[in-house]
Amino acid sequence: MDVQMAVFHRADGFLKQLMGTKLSQCQFALPLLVPDPETQQIEFPLWTFRQINKSWKIRNTNNETISQTQPIYKAQTPMVFFFRFDSVSSSKSQLMNSLINDKHNTFFHRNCPGSSRSRVLMDGVVEIAWFCPSGRNTDTFTDCVAFCNLHGDAGDHEKQWKILTEMASVNVVLLQQLQKNKRSTDMIQSLYKNKKPLIFLFTEDESVVTEMKKGKYKIGLKDRNQSEISEELRGVISDCLSESSSTVRLVDVSKHSDMRVDEEVNKYCKKGRAAAQQMISLLEEKKLTEIKESFLPHQGKLWHQWSQKNKELHRPQGDEIEMEISRKQKAMMKFRKQQHESDISEFIKLFVKKLNKDDKHEKMFFLKWLKILLDEHTSTELSALHHKYNEKWSTVLKLKKNYDKFEKIKAEQAELERISEDLQAAAFGLEHIMREIGQIYESCSSVKQNKKDLPVHFSSLPSLAAEMMISGFPLELMDGDAAHVPLVWISAVLDELVQKLGDQTRVFVLSVLGIQSSGKSTMLNAMFGLQFAVGAGRCTRGAFMQLVKVSEEMKTQMNFDYILVVDTEGLCAPELAGRSTRHHDNELATFVVGIANLTLINIFGENSSEMQDVLQIVVQAFLRIKTFKQSGSCVFVHQNISDFIAGEKNKEGRRRLLEKLDEMTKLTAEEEGCDAEFFDKVIGFDVQNDVKYFAQLWEGSPPMAPPNPKYCENIQDLKKTVIAHASESHRTGLKDLRDCVKDLWEALLKERFVFSFRNSQEISAYKKLRTQYSKWSSSVHNAMEKIENKLQNEIENEVIHEVEESDLQRELKKTSEEVEKSMTEFFEKGKDKDILIQWKASFEIKIKELQENIVREAIRKLNEILQQRDQKKNTDAQKTHYKKSLNENSKELPIKLKVKTADPETPNKDEDYKRAAQQHCRKTAVQQKTDAQKKHQENTIHEKARKLPLNDKINEETQKKELDSFRDCGFNENIISETVKIKDIDVMRDVREILQIIFKDIFKFDPANFIKENSEEHNILNSKNYKKYFDSKTGFKRCMGKTFVCHSTKKNKREEIVKELVRDVDQQTDKMIKSFNISKTGYNKTYIEQIIKSIMARATEHQEGQEKYEFTDELFIDLILFICKKADKTITDQHRMFREANDPEMIQ
Repeated sequence: MDVQMAVFHRADGFLKQLMGTKLSQCQFALPLLVPDPETQQIEFPLWTFRQINKSWKIRNTNNETISQTQPIYKAQTPMVFFFRFDSVSSSKSQLMNSLINDKHNTFFHRNCPGSSRSRVLMDGVVEIAWFCPSGRNTDTFTDCVAFCNLHGDAGDHEKQWKILTEMASVNVVLLQQLQKNKRSTDMIQSLYKNKKPLIFLFTEDESVVTEMKKGKYKIGLKDRNQSEISEELRGVISDCLSESSSTVRLVDVSKHSDMRVDEEVNKYCKKGRAAAQQMISLLEEKKLTEIKESFLPHQGKLWHQWSQKNKELHRPQGDEIEMEISRKQKAMMKFRKQQHESDISEFIKLFVKKLNKDDKHEKMFFLKWLKILLDEHTSTELSALHHKYNEKWSTVLKLKKNYDKFEKIKAEQAELERISEDLQAAAFGLEHIMREIGQIYESCSSVKQNKKDLPVHFSSLPSLAAEMMISGFPLELMDGDAAHVPLVWISAVLDELVQKLGDQTRVFVLSVLGIQSSGKSTMLNAMFGLQFAVGAGRCTRGAFMQLVKVSEEMKTQMNFDYILVVDTEGLCAPELAGRSTRHHDNELATFVVGIANLTLINIFGENSSEMQDVLQIVVQAFLRIKTFKQSGSCVFVHQNISDFIAGEKNKEGRRRLLEKLDEMTKLTAEEEGCDAEFFDKVIGFDVQNDVKYFAQLWEGSPPMAPPNPKYCENIQDLKKTVIAHASESHRTGLKDLRDCVKDLWEALLKERFVFSFRNSQEISAYKKLRTQYSKWSSSVHNAMEKIENKLQNEIENEVIHEVEESDLQRELKKTSEEVEKSMTEFFEKGKDKDILIQWKASFEIKIKELQENIVREAIRKLNEILQQRDQKKNTDAQKTHYKKSLNENSKELPIKLKVKTADPETPNKDEDYKRAAQQHCRKTAVQQKTDAQKKHQENTIHEKARKLPLNDKINEETQKKELDSFRDCGFNENIISETVKIKDIDVMRDVREILQIIFKDIFKFDPANFIKENSEEHNILNSKNYKKYFDSKTGFKRCMGKTFVCHSTKKNKREEIVKELVRDVDQQTDKMIKSFNISKTGYNKTYIEQIIKSIMARATEHQEGQEKYEFTDELFIDLILFICKKADKTITDQHRMFREANDPEMIQ
C-alpha cells in the first residue's frame, strides 16, 4: 500500500483520476483523505472520484426493484466510519471486508500477501469503499452504504477523526478496553454523549453484542468466531442505519476548512472547470431531447440526407445514370450549402475558442470537465427515459402475452418507438460535439468558404481534433446514427496527424468486432488502459479510433510507433433488428476488418455461429471488391468460458470452426469466380494460436464482484498475441491508413447485394431462387405471348371487337396454377427450404404482381391494336373522301382560272390565283370539325368553284399547282388531328431500363455501372477474356471432363461454349421477332422484356445441361446487350414500316 501511495503522491491529476477509477472497478478502497508526507496537510482528492459511477438496486415499499446509477461523488449515501485507538490484535480492515464482501479484500490488511506491519505513507490515510446492493433478499444492506477506514491510531490523526465522525451515520471504534486517563478518553466520551450511533469493538472482551444504552453497542472480539462477529456487527449496523436518516455526499467533504481540495489548488483544473461550466450553462434552458437539434444542427437531418444521397449516388438507378448523377450531386451540394448557412451555436463557438488555446494542460482539464459535466447534466433524464422505456416494453410484452387487440399493441409500440427516439435524441456527449465540428468542416470544404462567426478558419479544425487524438481522446470514425464515414473530415484529421507526428510514423491498426454486450470495449480498456464507454446494452454507436503510444522499449519489438485501436458498436442489436440493421452490421464489419492489421472477433460463450455469418459476408465483400487488397488477420476471443481447460478440451471445436470457415470461403469464392479455397487466404488466421478462451470477467455476482484474476491473465496472453502479430505485420503509415479508409469506404458504398444477407448460404440460395424466378416468369410470359398472338389474329380478322380482362385471366389460369404448384414445391420441399422460406411471401407477391402487370399490359396492347385497326379503317375512309374532293375541285379549276388568263392587265396571274385559292381552302378547312361541318365544307367548295369563269387553255403544270394548293390547305391536317400519332422508338433505352428492373429488383445486382463502364466491351464474340464469363473454376473443370487441361485448351473450350450459346440465342431471338409481326402490329416494350427473359432462360438451360458450369452476371449482361443491339435494327425497320402504313404524318 505504501507503493500505491507513493505513486499516488507523485502522479498528476489525470493519472490519479485513472488510478481511482481502476481501483473502484476492481472493488478496492480509494484514498479519501490523504496527509501530505512533507507538510502533513490533509488533502481531499475530489478530482479522482469524478469519473467513478456506481450502480445498485433497491426495493421500494411495493417490493419493486429500482435500479440506480450515479456518479459516486454526488450520491447521497449513509456512511459508516471505522477507526481504532492504540494497537489492537484484530484487523479492522479485515473485519470491514467481511461486511462488504467476505470473498474479496476491499481494504488491504495485515494478513494480505505482501503486507508488513510498518507503514510509511499509509498512516493517517482515510480510505473509502461502498457496498452496493443487488436488490436480492441476500443483500447485506438494503441501500448503498459508504465505509470509511482510518489507518493508524485515531488519537494521532485527530483532524481526520473529527471530520469523519461528524459526517458518519454510524461510528465504529476498535480498542482493547475502556480505560481512564487515556488521551482517547475525551474523544470517546464526546462520541458517547452524541446521539449518533456508536459501536465499540473490544479486542479483549468475549461478550456478544450488547446495547449499553440507546444507540450505543459493544461487541467482544476475543476468542470468538469471526463469522459470528461479522453477523452481529452487520445486524447492529443495519439496525442503526434503518433508524438514522443521516446521509452524506462526497462532494460535501470539500466544505470542511481543515483540508486542501485538489481541484481548488490546481489552477488548470479550476480554469478547465470554469470553461466547462460556462458551456453547460448554455444548455440549461433547453430540454435534453431538444439540445442536439438546437446546438448541433449540422449533424442532424441535413447530414443524414446528404449521407443517403451519397449512397444513392454510388448506387445509380439504371438508364438514368447521367441525369440522375447530376441531380443527386446538385441535391448533395444543396444540403451542404444549407449546412453551411446554418448558424453556429454559442455552445460550439465557445468550445472551439477553448480548444484553440495554447495551454495543453488547461485544454486537457477543460475536455475532462466537459465530459464529466455533460454526463452529470444528462444522467438523470436519461435514467428516467430508460426506466420509462423498460416500463413501456413490459407493457407491450404483457399485451402480446394476453393476445390483446392489435390496435392497442400497435399504439403501445408506437409510444415505445417514440421513447426510443427520445433516448437517441437525449444522448449528448463529447463525441457529438466533435461530430458537429467535423460537419462544419465538411460543409465549409464543399462550398470552399469559411463559416460566418466561426472563431477560427475552418481549415484549422482538423488540427484541433488531431491534438485531441494525440492526447488520448477517441475520435468518431463512422457516424453510428447516419451509418456513414465522413471521409473529408477523417482524411483531414489523419493528414494533420501526419504533420504533427511525422510522415514516417508507423501505426498498427487493431479493431474489435462482436455481438452487442459481448465485452468488446471492456476488453480493450483492460488491455490498453483506455476509457471507451462500457456497460450493458448499446454504449458505442458506429466506430471510434484511439491512438495508443508504444513505449520506446516496445517499439523495437513491434516495429510500430502507435497502435490505433478501433472500437465498434455491437452487432445484431435486438432493438434494431431487421434487414436494414443487417445491412449496416455487415457494412460496419467489412469496414473495420478491412482497415485493420488485426481484428479481434469477440464472442460471448462458445457459440460463434452469429459471428461466422458476419464473417462470411465480410469475406464475400472482399472477394467482390476486386480493387481492394485485404491483408489483415483475425483472432477469435471466446468470452465467459468457465472451464479453465477449455482450450485443450475444445480442439475439436476449433477444427470444426476452421472447416466451417474454409467451407464458406470456398462457396463464396465460387460465387464470385475467385480461386480462394481457404479462409486464411482472405483473412489471416492460425487456428492453433488465434483462438483464445477468456474466463468470466467478474468473480461472483455484480455489483460487488471484483474482476476475475484469470480474466486479467487472459488479457495479458491476448496482448502478447497482438504484439506477435504486430511484429510480423507489414509497416503501415498514417498516409496509407488514410488512403485505405477512403478506398475501402468508397468501394463499400457501391456494394449493396451481399450486405443484405445473413451469410454465404443465403446468397447461394437466393441466386438459385432468382434463377427459378426467371423460369416462372418466362412461363407466364410465354403463355401470355401465345394468348396475345391468338387474339391479335382474331382482331385482324375482325372476329372480336373488344378484349376483357376476365378473358385473359381465364386463358392464363392453367399456367398460373402450374407456376403456383412449382413455387410451393420449391419453397417447401427444396434442399434450402429452411433458408428460402423467408422469401416465400415476397416472391409469391412478385409473381402475382407480374401476372397482373402482364395482363394489364396485354389489355393495353390489344386495345391499341383494336384502336389501330379501327383508326386505319377510318383513315382509309377519310383518304378516299378527300381524294374524291380534290379530284372534283381540280375539274372545276378551269372555271376559276379562265378570268385570270383572259385579263391582260393582271400580272403574275398564276401566283395571285394560287394564293387566293389557298386562302380560300384554308378558311374552309378550319371549319371541318364535325361531320356536318365537313359536309358544309364540301358544299361551299363546290359552290365557290361554280361561280368562277371557265378557261379552255390551262396547262397541266398550272393544274398541278392548283391541285397542290388544295392538298396544302389543310385536308391532311384534319386526318392527322383525328388520329393518334405513332412515336419513334429507342430499343436500347428500353433494354437498359428492363435490365435495371430485372437485375436490381429481382437479382439484387445493379447493372448500371457495369453497362456504363463496359459500353465498348459488349461484343461477346470478340471478347479477349472468356474466363470472366464462368463463375466456378471447379465447375468449368467438370465441363472439360479432365482434371488437368492446358491453358490454351481451356481458353478455346470457353470460347466455343460462349459462341455456341450466342448462335443458339441469336436464332431463337430472330424467330421471336418474326412472331411479333411488328410491321403489322407495331412495336411494344414488352417484346424486349420477352426477348431478355428468353435469352436468360436459354443461357440457364445451357449451364444446367450435361456439361455443368455457371455463368457470371457479366455473361448475362453482355449476351443480352449483344443480341438486343443486333436485333435493334430489325425491330426499328419493322416499326418504321408499320408507321409508314399507319401514321397519317407519313402519308403523302
